[in-house]
Amino acid sequence: MRQIILDTETTGLEPRLGHRIIEIGCVEVIDRRITGNSYHQYINPEREIDEGAVEVHGITTAFLADKPCFIDVVDDFLKFIRGAELVIHNAPFDVGFIDHELTLLGQQQNHIASICTVLDTLVLARKMHPGQKNNLDALCKRYDIDNSQRDLHGALLDAEILAETYLAMTGGQTLLLLGGEAGHDGIGQQAGFSRPRAVNIEPDQLRIIRANELEMAAHETRLATINDISGGSCVWFKGNEEKSLN
Repeated sequence: MRQIILDTETTGLEPRLGHRIIEIGCVEVIDRRITGNSYHQYINPEREIDEGAVEVHGITTAFLADKPCFIDVVDDFLKFIRGAELVIHNAPFDVGFIDHELTLLGQQQNHIASICTVLDTLVLARKMHPGQKNNLDALCKRYDIDNSQRDLHGALLDAEILAETYLAMTGGQTLLLLGGEAGHDGIGQQAGFSRPRAVNIEPDQLRIIRANELEMAAHETRLATINDISGGSCVWFKGNEEKSLN
């Protein structure tokens, strides 16, 4: 499964008022693994940037003066995302701007819905954490994702952070090599992970620590979330066990 984690920066908030895209950042994820393949482009919007927008992302009109226009990069951009599932935080904002840019070029046939599927992580987060803050910074704090470099918004940086956050939200393993890759000793591993040393312990010396009630409740809540995301196919969820027995 190929997914593209995508973010944009813009001159303002409303494409219908003539605002344009000024930066696109994309990170590729295949079979829930960040591949290291990315797409990043600054874009000359051919108009001024709102002061409020500059305060958010720090990108100025002067900086973009020598950058290509959207028409110059659109083919490479569409080639990179075509056929993938786009994973976007607050997807209507970014998709609306991309579709607006394509409309200006007369490319309505390439609107995002015709070439990609879209997963909105803001909608997902609100289902998983109702009544809580679910912006990207709040999710980073909740899932212990390092966003210390995010003093200002940036499309590629935000896409990289969202990729890690999305995998954490959906229970993904991002550190271990589970796809058959091998380290120097033939065992799948990455830097920072090694096999534990074998220790001889007699069975009667093992101490069994059972989960307490709070831990069991948290476990069931997590399984319920996975069950909801997977459309009711979580085999460990008690509700599904009860259905199968009936």
